[in-house]
Amino acid sequence: MTTTQDFATYIAGLPRVLASAAALFRDGEGQVLLVEPNYRDGWALPGGTIESDDGETPRQGARRETAEEIGLDREPSRLLAVDWTVGAGRPPLVSYLYDGGVLGEDDLKAIRLQEEELLSWRLVRPRDVPEYLPGALGRRVLAALDVLADGGGTVELENGHRVG
Repeated sequence: MTTTQDFATYIAGLPRVLASAAALFRDGEGQVLLVEPNYRDGWALPGGTIESDDGETPRQGARRETAEEIGLDREPSRLLAVDWTVGAGRPPLVSYLYDGGVLGEDDLKAIRLQEEELLSWRLVRPRDVPEYLPGALGRRVLAALDVLADGGGTVELENGHRVG
């Protein structure tokens, strides 16, 4: 075996980790923008899987997914949260959550849903986030909202719980 083959074998044997990126959009009253996927029950944030085979970065993935899903092509602002989650029947997932900013009336009117994936969208008060986003995702969103309120940096999470 050559060194290149050894390295390829080594890489192929490494544990698999999935990666996703999303944007946290709010309206002027601080409500959170959620989308309703048609391929599973419940609600989500605009975002999705990072296309790492194409060399996409988490920030690029958040922007691409937002443009595809809700028709708003915006450069995400700062990174608010990174969350390592473990789920049954899938590899671990590292999720990047970026500040999408505050959307005005014209922005909200400009939302165009990706009909292949989404049924609807809605604005949800922060206190109602756990009702729409149970588990790690809801905790991630609330932690990110805390970061925005405190003016702090990025929060590190495991399954939606703060670490460190």
